[in-house]
Order: sequence, then C-alpha cells, then structure tokens
Amino acid sequence: MSVGYSTECIGAPSCLGRSFAPPKLMTNFRTQAQAAEVAMRDVFPPTPLQRNELLSHRFGADIYLKREDLSPVRSYKIRGALNAMRKQADKNLFVCASAGNHAQGMAYMCRHLGKSGVIFMPVTTPQQKIQKTRMFGGDNIEIHLVGDYFDVTLAAAQAWSEKEGGYFLSPFDDVDVIEGQASIAVEIETQLGAAPDHIVLPVGGGGMSSGVAQYFGDDVHALFVEPSGGACLRAALEAGHPVALSKVDTFVDGAAVGRLGARPFDLLRHVPLPDVLTIAEDRICTTILEMLNVEGIVLEPAGALAIEALGDLRTWIKGKSVVCVTSGGNFDFERLPEVKERAQRYSGVKKYFLLRLPQRPGALKEFLNFLGPEDDIARFEYMKKSARNFGSVLIGIETKRSENFLPLLAQLDAAGFTYTDITNDETLAQFVI
Repeated sequence: MSVGYSTECIGAPSCLGRSFAPPKLMTNFRTQAQAAEVAMRDVFPPTPLQRNELLSHRFGADIYLKREDLSPVRSYKIRGALNAMRKQADKNLFVCASAGNHAQGMAYMCRHLGKSGVIFMPVTTPQQKIQKTRMFGGDNIEIHLVGDYFDVTLAAAQAWSEKEGGYFLSPFDDVDVIEGQASIAVEIETQLGAAPDHIVLPVGGGGMSSGVAQYFGDDVHALFVEPSGGACLRAALEAGHPVALSKVDTFVDGAAVGRLGARPFDLLRHVPLPDVLTIAEDRICTTILEMLNVEGIVLEPAGALAIEALGDLRTWIKGKSVVCVTSGGNFDFERLPEVKERAQRYSGVKKYFLLRLPQRPGALKEFLNFLGPEDDIARFEYMKKSARNFGSVLIGIETKRSENFLPLLAQLDAAGFTYTDITNDETLAQFVI
C-alpha cells in the first residue's frame, strides 16, 4: 500500500520511497497508451527488458534495463512521433525541434508514412545524430541547424511551422507524444508479468517520464533523474510551475532542456522533491564507460542517467524489483576521449595542477622523484615565467587509485613546492584543460 506524501518530506532523504498519486487528467490514458503500444508493432518489436546481473549483484536487487537504446532509432523518441503522427494522419507536413533523438524518431516515421518533415536542431548537436537523422528521413526531410541551445531551436521551429502551415510535433509537450512514450510502461508490464516496485526515469522535457509515471500511477514508485546542468523538473516543482533555467549544460544533450513542458508538469506537479535526483555530468561519464567496457552496452549520456542514479538509491531498492529506462544509445564515439577525461576527474584518479617550479638545475627531477609507481604524467606544459627564478607549469597526473595523491601532495608540501589544484575549477578547466 502506498504511503501518502507530506510536505514535511521535502529535502529529507529518509522520506524517499513515498509515492504520489498522479492527477486524473487523462481518464482513458491507460487505454490510449495500450492502443499506442499495439500500433508500435506495425513498425518495430518491443524493446528488450533485461535483468542485469552486474547491477543486481551490486545493489542486492533485481535490476532490469528497459533497452530503449535498441529501438530502430536507438531511443524511445520514435514512440511519441509514431503515436502523434498516426493520430494526425490527415497532415502532410510535420515540423519539430530536437537535440537529436526526437528528430530521428520523426524522420523515421516521415519516411515510413510517406510524410514530409522539417527538422530544426541546435548547432551543437553531435554530428552522429545529424547524420543518422538524414539517413532515417532520406528525401522526406530537411534539416535546419539553428541556435546553440534547445530553447532557441524550439522557438525557431515553432515560428517556421506557424508561418508555413506545418504541424508542429513537440518532443514532449504534446498529449499524443506522451501517450506514445507511455507504451514503454505497457511493454514493461507485459514483459515483467507485473508492475515493478520502482522505476527510474531520466527527465528532459518530461514527456516520457510523465507518460510512464501516469500509466503506472500509484502502483509503482517512480524516481526521476536529471543532469545537474538541466534540472528543469526540480526547478518547476520548487517554483510550482515550469520555469526557464538561466543556464543549461548541453553535455547530456538528450536531457539538456531549459524548461519542463507544461503538459508533463501537469502530470508531475505532485512528485515529492526527494524523488527527483540530480546527477553531475562528470559522474554520468563513469557509467557510460562501465556499461561500454564491462557490459558492451553503448549509451549516450542521457541513456546512462537512470543507471547512475542507482548509487543514490541503494538503501531503498535493496531486495526490490527496479526498472531503469536506458533512454538512448546515440553516442558519438568522437566524444569518448572527453567522456573518459570527465570520468577520471570525477573518480579522482586524474588531477591538474598549476605548479610554481623553481628555475634551477635539478628542480624538475626533484619533482619527478615524488611520483609513485602508479603515477603517470598525462600533460606537462610551461605556461609562463611568473618571476625570474620561477616558472608556471600546467601538469596533469593520472594514477591508478585516487588515494595515491595524498602522499604525492604531502611530499610537495614538505619540499616547499607551491601548487594549485585546478581539477574542479570549471572556468580554468574550460580554457586550459
């Protein structure tokens, strides 16, 4: 039986696990989501629901991955596009704005249904997603690259659609799209044979997360995960309405949305704040690498959100059945060096220092002797001479274990070396790392 939510829970981790009852805004929502799921079968089979042994053992729970990264467009976005476009069968021109995955879903369906599509994408969209969108849509689509951030792209797409008379297909703020994304829940229920105890949902604009949560209602404890640089659900819940974030980090491009959709918010307005988790972008990178290197699963940053959140839920999911929605696998491997770099910095096995090195014979050798057997210099660059007898050096050090930095720094201090750790200084890192 569910436990009622009290505002006294806000900010209290011990309250995590209390559920909420979504408002009855769509009385026939389950029926519509089930109809959408049936329509999916004319285009693609259900995505797998796989029990993951590594994660189940680690967290002492039955952890299942709903592999939306294995859909025809490697994300769940095809579902919303399919459902909305089948309900608007009389329309011939569809327009959308997307960071990549919704674009691919609509492009795929334009070609499948013989419709025309105009797709607006941020200039910062990874090339892999742009190329795949062109491949899926073929001659049925055209792509316009506009704006550095999604919300600029969205405004341009809506203005163009209104001017040219196209049907604007929102990536998340559309009832038909939300119903289509909820077909994920219909499949989970069938594949698992029952509703899970918990479901962990990544949040961008809120279309998929609100649809799945609405479908399961109070029977399943839904947890919502956002990247720290795009926490628009948390901001909306705190304000009592969707608000525009002043700044958005686009690294998690599939979830880097500056404002939660109005319709998703109507379905999520009663979510307890402790059930909304924010995950640092660098931390997400550790899961991307582990899933790739250990499990052979390719996930984009947004697709790794739900899995990474399990580390914050260990106490509450032990012994329970948990479904993590891996929302997308459109990962551009040109980003792999950056992902590795971010993961190492977050894990504490790579650090950057500005070192004030004496300009005398033997000073560099003295410094090198402080390095341990597991330490390695990843970068060494003279920046400038700060005085006649000293020079500033940018140095990057990798090691096997984060604790190796303790004796290294202790020796530097004892020898009188002056240094500044700039590993987590985002401003400096942006320009010199």
